[in-house]
Amino acid sequence: MEEAHLVNSPRLVLTFSKRKKQKPDFQDSDMIRSFPFRTSQVHGPKHSEVYGFVGSISTVVATVIFLIWAYVPDKLLESIRIRYYPSRYWALATPTYLMMTLLLGLAFYIGLNFTTTPHPTSLNTLFDEYSRELGEFDPQMEEEDEMPIDPTSDIDITSLSNQTRSRAGNLQT
Repeated sequence: MEEAHLVNSPRLVLTFSKRKKQKPDFQDSDMIRSFPFRTSQVHGPKHSEVYGFVGSISTVVATVIFLIWAYVPDKLLESIRIRYYPSRYWALATPTYLMMTLLLGLAFYIGLNFTTTPHPTSLNTLFDEYSRELGEFDPQMEEEDEMPIDPTSDIDITSLSNQTRSRAGNLQT
């Protein structure tokens, strides 16, 4: 019978997982039962996790540097021997230019969609290369034969307008 190991740190967990003969048991003072430990076959963080972590830290550091540059007075920066930095004009101009570029890009995208969309009265709004007309059944079928399921097709706009009129007539009576 194997000894029960008290695992206190992740480093000990990794040493136990490398030894395949021993299986550690987790013993907690709050828990009476012990749970077996299983490691996954893939070790280490995923690349996307690392990139996300580095990206978030870089964003925070860049934001702090930007805020210090934008709001700390020149005399305080010179007292800590920082003398070369961009003009304070760019502290307001850069975010403004970026927001206007974003808004103009959005307006351009919406305008481009309006120009490529067909006019509402065009038949291209009703039919395209994927449209299917309702097919006819085989005329040689006898009446006592079971009718097959209708093939997949688009509903004709005239049948919709006729159904709407008949429903409107039923509602008026």
